[in-house]
Amino acid sequence: MLPALALLGVFLVWPVIRTTHYSLYKGSIIRPTREFVGLANYQRLLTDDPAFLKTAWPAWSALFNSAVWVVLFTGGVIAMGLLVAVLADKVRYERLPKAIVFLPLVISFTAASVVFRLVYATNPNIGMLNAGRQALGLEPYAWLGEPNTASLAIIVAGIWVWTSLAMTILTAAYKALPEEVHEAASLDGANAWQAFWRVSLPQMKGPLIVVAVTMIINALKAIDLVLVMSSGGPGFSSRIVGFTVYWEIFTNNKAGYGSAAAVLLLILMVPMMWRQMRQIRKADAG
Repeated sequence: MLPALALLGVFLVWPVIRTTHYSLYKGSIIRPTREFVGLANYQRLLTDDPAFLKTAWPAWSALFNSAVWVVLFTGGVIAMGLLVAVLADKVRYERLPKAIVFLPLVISFTAASVVFRLVYATNPNIGMLNAGRQALGLEPYAWLGEPNTASLAIIVAGIWVWTSLAMTILTAAYKALPEEVHEAASLDGANAWQAFWRVSLPQMKGPLIVVAVTMIINALKAIDLVLVMSSGGPGFSSRIVGFTVYWEIFTNNKAGYGSAAAVLLLILMVPMMWRQMRQIRKADAG
């Protein structure tokens, strides 16, 4: 027990303490505690920084973009994962479509980002998607070069990457449902959709919550997809909170300011992690 607590302190508690400490200073990566500024970094984040909080269309703030990620990314991953888990279960060779869907999780997220950068492209004259549009006689579009679509394009890439994890968890949950319940629903006159929506789905509440919480956390801290595909641009249109932490510390060399963003990110993530831990404990107890 004591070694586990010691490891928890070294790898979790101590970094949080140090990050919070650095957030009270103005400094660089080399000298993070150069000048004590108190809560000035937090004040700037929440009042003065247009890239983090203020919205001036089309340059949405990092906080607003993170909210969009939480809704669209989480909902998209759950919907696609559930769709594949249920539909693939109805076909004869279910392992094949599931293996295809699982492939994105095998490759690195950076590689996936490069692939989707080639699909979209910031230049409307290149990109696989624009080639398809031109073949259909449609005008090309700079998907990653326009503030209106940059963040949405990256969210689609994120859904493609993470659907495999949701599919794996939800497939196991769906297959664990007792057949007697489905047979009883059929005898009561329920069609396939009614049986799924009113019988199967409520019994999958626990796994669905686990997937949802995991994807919300991933949405808040996503860095690689945003960094490779758009670097937060154009303007601030595709910045999110996790990317802001990386950008301020490692690109702008503002250790204190980036640490303040990291602390706010942690504050946003703690309720999600707590909810997931409670769900896991409930599942173990049951």
